[in-house]
Amino acid sequence: MCGIVGATAQRPVSEILLSGLHSLEYRGYDSAGIALLDDGQLYLSKHQGKVANLEDAINANPSNSHVGIAHTRWATHGVPSADNAHPHVSHNRVAIVHNGIIENHDALRKELQAQGIEFSSQTDSEVIAHLLYLELHKGEDLDQALEHVVERLEGAYAIAAIDIAHPERIAAARHGSPLVLGIGFGEYFVASDPLALRQVTNRFIYLEEGDRVSLTPKHYHVWARDGLTVERPIVELKDKLDQASKGEFDHFMLKEIYEQPRVLAETVSYAGLPTVDETIFGDNASAVFDQVEAIQIVACGTSYHAGMVAKYWFEQHLGMPCYVEVASEFRYRARAKRPNTLLLTISQSGETADSLAALRDAAPGEFLASLVIANVDNSALVRESDLVFLTQAGPEIGVASTKAFTTQLVGLLVLLLAFGRRKGLDAEVQKQLLLALRSLPDNVEAVLAQRARIEAVSERFIQKHHALFLGRGVYYPIALEGSLKLKEISYIHAEAYPAGELKHGPLALVDEDMPVIAVAPNDELLEKLRSNLEEVRSRGGELYVFAPEEAGFESSDRVHVINMPHCDAITSPITYTVALQLLSYYVAIQKGTDVDKPRNLAKSVTVE
Repeated sequence: MCGIVGATAQRPVSEILLSGLHSLEYRGYDSAGIALLDDGQLYLSKHQGKVANLEDAINANPSNSHVGIAHTRWATHGVPSADNAHPHVSHNRVAIVHNGIIENHDALRKELQAQGIEFSSQTDSEVIAHLLYLELHKGEDLDQALEHVVERLEGAYAIAAIDIAHPERIAAARHGSPLVLGIGFGEYFVASDPLALRQVTNRFIYLEEGDRVSLTPKHYHVWARDGLTVERPIVELKDKLDQASKGEFDHFMLKEIYEQPRVLAETVSYAGLPTVDETIFGDNASAVFDQVEAIQIVACGTSYHAGMVAKYWFEQHLGMPCYVEVASEFRYRARAKRPNTLLLTISQSGETADSLAALRDAAPGEFLASLVIANVDNSALVRESDLVFLTQAGPEIGVASTKAFTTQLVGLLVLLLAFGRRKGLDAEVQKQLLLALRSLPDNVEAVLAQRARIEAVSERFIQKHHALFLGRGVYYPIALEGSLKLKEISYIHAEAYPAGELKHGPLALVDEDMPVIAVAPNDELLEKLRSNLEEVRSRGGELYVFAPEEAGFESSDRVHVINMPHCDAITSPITYTVALQLLSYYVAIQKGTDVDKPRNLAKSVTVE
């Protein structure tokens, strides 16, 4: 996963490109680079590490170039290094940036080497630069050259290219990786995400699969997959720019944790409760929902955990079959067809490569319809799904998802209500759920009030290298989410298990150096869980128990209780999630890691 940005304008563009890269660092921050055309010369600067390293180099040697491309990298092929950083250059004439994976790069590399082409990187992307140079060397126009190059590429790509012989032009193409065109006044831009360009425009064209585009300061031209000129709609974004600022917080992650009471309330309001306005899912949502008999959820990472929670909700309250599968597994196996099944994808970015591929790979007639729960309007999954629920989380910059996850859970509860009226959900349960959703922001505020207690507990994790999370029932996927957050940002190896599985293997890991984090609500499984935790104590384990006061846990020298607010059982998984987010955040602070940009990870996973 990488972030690309390009600009052609009647003013210098280096600051625009650098600002765009800073906004795109959530997509990767192993290295960064920039290529500029200036007075018939190609200026190139590439540096390992974060965009700030590149920015220092550019500021030391400023440029007045009016056209350029830039890139921030999350390494796939080749280690993070200056040599492997983009842009890639061929014969000091053409430069390209690329997001995606070229699957046939090895065969193309061997072909090019046989023609005497020398490579300077280990990346799959460099073949694009050399192929483009060879087409240009034949005398072709830049746009025609890129058209011929992409015909030879297998895999996923968003590409932007510049050429010394075309000093004002950027040529770009996309297939399988996101790319948007930014519309300015006397200037045009391309980027992986509109967020990279919000400082210069709020008008965008979302390029479709197979589109190519040519940009100069005076015009743009779009060709569809078939090579014919096409007009794509211009979308004007109205979100606030200040949402992407840390404000008074030290990190985006903490800011986004604290935004949850507000965005949860906004997501509930968006649903039109107390009566669900089903048109928010799409104009024909009601007709589709009338026919649905089962749900197939497909997702990755944190979104997969949201799907696991939903399975408990839908099957417990509606008796409605709900199947949940990791997208990267779902798309590569033979599947039995189940009639009148809704395909539900869940994705924060709406660009998750495996989830998008699963949607596209579904056989004709395999599913009744498709629905996506996503946080980004106009993203690929949103555009290609039949129905859509947009969470109201706003931009989420921290790599570890927080508010996007909890608003996904609210979206799933709204869907539960929509189906509940069709599946005989008891009226009293409906009323209880509505009250729980309205109370949810206050419950989350009560969890945030435990900040000092959770921060104090986090100090005990400084020397820890492993952790075990336990939960039962619907809280097992919450334990999974808690363990994922801890490993993502603190680099502590963490695993989660259903608490009843302790004696089937994980108990062998428990000793005085293994912290055990338990999600312990006061529900029908509490006594079962209490017995599981006694097994931990009897073997010298140290317990961190998140439980309400009425659950009856007491702190001692090796039991640390974090009091949780009393809240409705159906929304309680959301409040416990917020507590585990705070724990992970403060442990990471104690460990001294980069909370917002953990190593080896990127926010938007746009490659397999």
